This record gives sequence, C-alpha cells and structure tokens, in this order.
Amino acid sequence: MVPAALTKALQLRQLPFEHLIETTRKQLLIIILAGTIGRSVTGGQTWANLHYLLGLRALGHDAYYLEDVGEWSETYDWRTQCNTNSLDHPANYIDHALSAHGFGNKWIYRTNDDCRGMSIAQFGELCEQADLLLIRGVPILVWRPDYDAPRRRAFIDVDPGFTQIRLANREPAFVETMAHCESVFTYATRMGRPDCTIPSAERIWHPTVPPIDLDAWPALTPIPTAPWTTIVRWRGVNDVQHNGVRYGQRDQEFPKFFGLPHATGARFRIALIGDGRTALEVNGWEVVDGGEATPDLESYRRFISDSRGELGIAKQCYVDTRGGWISDRSVSYLAAGRPVIVQDTGIGDWLSVGRGVLTFQSYGDAAAAVADLEANYELHAASARQIAERFFDAKHVLGKLLDEANNSIVTFNHPVGKA
Repeated sequence: MVPAALTKALQLRQLPFEHLIETTRKQLLIIILAGTIGRSVTGGQTWANLHYLLGLRALGHDAYYLEDVGEWSETYDWRTQCNTNSLDHPANYIDHALSAHGFGNKWIYRTNDDCRGMSIAQFGELCEQADLLLIRGVPILVWRPDYDAPRRRAFIDVDPGFTQIRLANREPAFVETMAHCESVFTYATRMGRPDCTIPSAERIWHPTVPPIDLDAWPALTPIPTAPWTTIVRWRGVNDVQHNGVRYGQRDQEFPKFFGLPHATGARFRIALIGDGRTALEVNGWEVVDGGEATPDLESYRRFISDSRGELGIAKQCYVDTRGGWISDRSVSYLAAGRPVIVQDTGIGDWLSVGRGVLTFQSYGDAAAAVADLEANYELHAASARQIAERFFDAKHVLGKLLDEANNSIVTFNHPVGKA
C-alpha cells in the first residue's frame, strides 16, 4: 500500500517540468536520500545525512532514506571492536537514529538478497511515486531498476577531487551511478577556477555546501577550560592519481602542524579514527578513540559543544586542488557557536573569513589564528553562529539545490552511459 503521505504529492507527477520548478518549494515532493549511515555507524556521518532529511522536511517535502550496500553488508561494531556481516547491526543503528527524528518507518537498508526497514516491495512502490533520488557521497554499488523509477536523480559529491578523478579514471561504480544522474553537485565550490585542478570528468558540477538543521544545533554557552578539538579519520579512501599527480589524505598534511600544542600552549584534542595516535601524542595532542567518543548523534553533538572550537586539518587533495571545500563537521562547530580554524582550500572566495572562521596555510598562520581567537574569543564565537545561519541553513541550501536539480532536468540531454 502506498503510504498516506504520498497521496498529495502524486498530483505533481502530472505537471510539466517548467511548472514543477515553480512548485518545488511550495508543494510536497517525494525525495529519497541515498546515504551512508549504516556503513559508518558513527555520529558524524549520521548527522551529515540526517541534515538532508531534516532540511527537506522543513521545506515541506516527504523525505525517505535508502542505503544500498550491494552484494553484502559489512560494518564495524564499536562495542565488540569486530566487523560484522549482520544486517541487524547497521539497521538497528539507522532505526534508532532516524526514529528519534520522525523517520522511523521511512528507511530501507538493503543488500542484493535481504533488507531491513521497508520491504523491497514497499520501497519499489515508493520509487515509482518519487520525484527525486538524491545520492549523497558515494556511488550506488548495484544499480537496480528501482532507481530509474523516480522522475530524476542527482548526485552530491562530498569528497571533491577524489570523486571526479575516480570518475575520470572510469571506476565502474562511479561511471554507472553518474550515468543515471541528470545533475551532479559538489562541495568543491571553486570548480572551474583557473587554479582549481579538479577535473570536470565531462560533467557540469553545481556547487553546494553542507546543510545544517539549525534547530538541532543550538548555540550553547562555551566552557572556558574546554580544549580545541576536531574529529578525523586519519586516512579515508585510497589516494588517487590524475595527469601524473598523486592526491592524498589527511595523514600527509597533519605532520606539518604536529608542533602546535607546544608552540601555542593551547590544548588540542582529537577524536581519531585510524592510525596516527602515537605521533600525535608524542607532540602533545590529546587523542581519544573517534568511534568510542562519537558513536551516535548525541555524543557527536556533545563532543563539539564541549569544545572551545575546531582546529581542522584538511586532506592533502583538498588543499592541493584548491576546490573551496569545507566539511560538514566544521559547519556543526559553527552552528554550535564554536569558531573554527581550518586549513585553507580557497573557501575565502565565498565564505566570510576573519571572524568565526579563520584559515591558515602555514604553521605560522595556524599559530597566529589560535592566538587571535584566544584574544577575541567572544567576538569569534558570536560570529560563528551567524556564519552558520547565513551560509549553511539547510532550508536555504537545499531549496537552492532542488531548484538547480529541477532546472537541470529541463536542459539535460546527456544519454545514459555517456557521462
């Protein structure tokens, strides 16, 4: 049976695209977000996906969540510190996180042969009624006929440089997924600039930024003795190579700034996933296990709110390609009223920097930024929340994204298989 919430939206399916563009923010659309909550089972990835669901709902749309892990499920259980192939572990995590925000019966976690949440039949019927399949972050490993049923599809690249190079290098999952998407978006806000070396891979990339539901992240009174913090994975995906240049991870940038605790006298604490702990601790950094410190929505929010601010080191690829990337993690700090000091990727072209957000390129820049924020902390903290409201409010970010996705469907004549 079609969920009752779909009934009103069915009328939109009879509208021409030109009229649909005008009604994007005025009438109910059915939107399926494909993401990575269950695969990560960490608070940061959960919030990164949830902000899309919350923002779409705030705009009046009917949002659902899909996670397709392909042939089999393999996730890491932070409690047992072992991998598991059980669908119940990630599915229970998804259900707990989404149910707390009103999406308890609006998700599916699936493999080739099994699923949790909605049934395959229910989800297939949902796809037939849906207006948009919005794919966030990673390609869909097995493209199923269901995913061609929504009226249109869009991909959101949250790992700029890595995504486009993998597409240019013809990695099958990226090629297949992009070939089905009428529009593609990227956190590389400087795509196309002369000094941005990210290849287009023969697609037109619309810039977007991480959205945040501001109501879910109230600005709290800072704790004067709190440390500067960040939450990082030492290495994520594999390095990539394009035109003879190799682009790497955060582990290649962090050593440049190992000495900051001793140089500034400030406390720096990292919630770390992966290697790097010994080298950091030797240089005076406080290190906690990232999975244990931020395993769910509330612990992640608490870790950030209990911070003085963020010191963020970017992946080497983001720095070298000058894409203008900023992380959803930094946006969460800003919303919580916590200023951020982040490695420069070119964000000053579009984001107000100098108050609330400070950027650095060199070791000396970073040390000076810490001193500036400590000397003028109240001013920077107030500006942080204002920046989140001005640039990252989910309703504004996603309203713009939906408008561009709808416009792309009108002009798009890029045949499947030629992306």
